[in-house]
Amino acid sequence: MQQLLFAVVLSEVVAIMALSFKTPIRKLLIMSLDRAKRGRGPVVIQTVSATVCILLVASVYNMMSIQKRWIEDGALNPTDEVIMAKHLLESTLMGGFLFLGLMIDRLHHYMRELRMRRKMMEVIKKEGAGLEGVKARALDEVKTLREEIVSLLERQKQLASELEARSREIRTEKTSAVALQKQSEGFLIEFNRLLEENQDLRDQLHTVDSKISRSSVKKNT
Repeated sequence: MQQLLFAVVLSEVVAIMALSFKTPIRKLLIMSLDRAKRGRGPVVIQTVSATVCILLVASVYNMMSIQKRWIEDGALNPTDEVIMAKHLLESTLMGGFLFLGLMIDRLHHYMRELRMRRKMMEVIKKEGAGLEGVKARALDEVKTLREEIVSLLERQKQLASELEARSREIRTEKTSAVALQKQSEGFLIEFNRLLEENQDLRDQLHTVDSKISRSSVKKNT
């Protein structure tokens, strides 16, 4: 059993060294651990770990029994010393086996989590690059819209100026039309006055003509 524990502990040390450095062996070891944790692998590992724990407890109990007997007897015989050394070595190897197994499990867990985070970071970087492109296009569109808005505002100001000028022209034309209307009304009044004077003059001429005609008739008679 000791030879088996030595081989297992040495294998675990080699596995930890392989996981600590970036080599092709680490990739193969990580793939092997991934497969070992699928299906019935965890059940087998837990069973083995539980068995080793039970053996460790039994070995520690035997060592305590030997130590208790040594305290009661006051001395150890050579057989108890050999058994004590054997249990001590086995306990040390089994404890190292469990500790190194836990270290391998934690290293594998952290490496897998680190790999997942790296993949997520790559995805985030790709999405970030895509978002940068979308952001750049959006900024270009916003810039174009701003330029159009500025152009429209300038056009609006120009149209407002033209409208103000047209309004002034219309007000001027209205003023001129009112003045012309008043002038025409004055001309109409003057024309009517002249017509009345003309009619009076005609009446006076008619009267004079009548008088002259009467005078001529009287002279002829």
